[in-house]
Amino acid sequence: MVALFSQLHLHWLMLRFQHIEYLWGLWIIPLLIFLYFLHRKIRTNRLKKIGNFPLVEQQFSTYHKTLLSIKFILIILTFFFGIVALANLQSGAMSEKVQRKGIDVVFALDVSKSMLAKDIEPNRLEKAKQLIIRMIEKFPNNRIGLIIFAGRAYMSVPLTVDLTAFKMNLAASNPNMVPTQGTVIGEAINMARQAFNTKETKYKSIVLISDGEDHDESALDEAKKAVQEGIMINTVGIGSVNGSPIWDAESNDNKKDEKGNDVITKLNEKELQEIARQGQGVYEQLTNTESTVQAIVQHVNTIEQKEFGDSLFVNYNSYFQYFLIIGLLSLIIEFFIPTRKKGATI
Repeated sequence: MVALFSQLHLHWLMLRFQHIEYLWGLWIIPLLIFLYFLHRKIRTNRLKKIGNFPLVEQQFSTYHKTLLSIKFILIILTFFFGIVALANLQSGAMSEKVQRKGIDVVFALDVSKSMLAKDIEPNRLEKAKQLIIRMIEKFPNNRIGLIIFAGRAYMSVPLTVDLTAFKMNLAASNPNMVPTQGTVIGEAINMARQAFNTKETKYKSIVLISDGEDHDESALDEAKKAVQEGIMINTVGIGSVNGSPIWDAESNDNKKDEKGNDVITKLNEKELQEIARQGQGVYEQLTNTESTVQAIVQHVNTIEQKEFGDSLFVNYNSYFQYFLIIGLLSLIIEFFIPTRKKGATI
């Protein structure tokens, strides 16, 4: 849900949520709906035990069912618009041309379920996100992009200088965004190649972050093609070579195979090392964030830089007040709707 809203930032109108983290509060709405229908079911079952349900309900119910449902819907709308108001939808109001000297860097992030393994705290995926954040802080003048991949690769953030858009989409990246599981490193490299200016044969780098678990035969071929196009590929290995169980949030337990044993995921260093070698970059296993950042950044900084201009929004219009007004109106209307039947007594 949050990921869906975060994509608005890349819309042609340049919409964004200033505090997108508040949108996690929207998950309270399905919970309220569940509790509402659970309460109705329990009440119905109790009345059925007394006797004929329609007659018993008519005799004992002092509430108007339709109006009660309308009040509940209005409460849900109040929660929805209130939370969206807190997140503060904004649109770009003023942009300025920014002149920079740097290179283009595309991060290819593995979001397969094996990245949920906790052999590195808090888990492989979150550690990878922390690494990327630290790395882009070292690239203040570079354009950056983000590709997420598992069984398929998707362009999450095209090359941009807008760190806010990048960070929002990075934070929202998770295995649920790529329904097909696997690790298609070759497809991710291919997509990164297409993201760059194909007319240039320099100023470009890919930083691939993965556990490399599934062997992808096309990855080395794509790495060779990237080098021919002037793209350097650096790789970062996430996880332990000894292996770790994969945490499954749905079952609140480790992922199991058909025999009931824990599924173990291991870091495939060999493939990632070979991709980096073919891509004329370096491979680093992520054990210490700062040392890994330093090693990758040092190598990326050897790439010749170019001057380029880009439009960056420096001022935004806020629209929280409209959502707040709708939420307050819903609450006021709900307050004045009666629920008791005419003539009913307590």
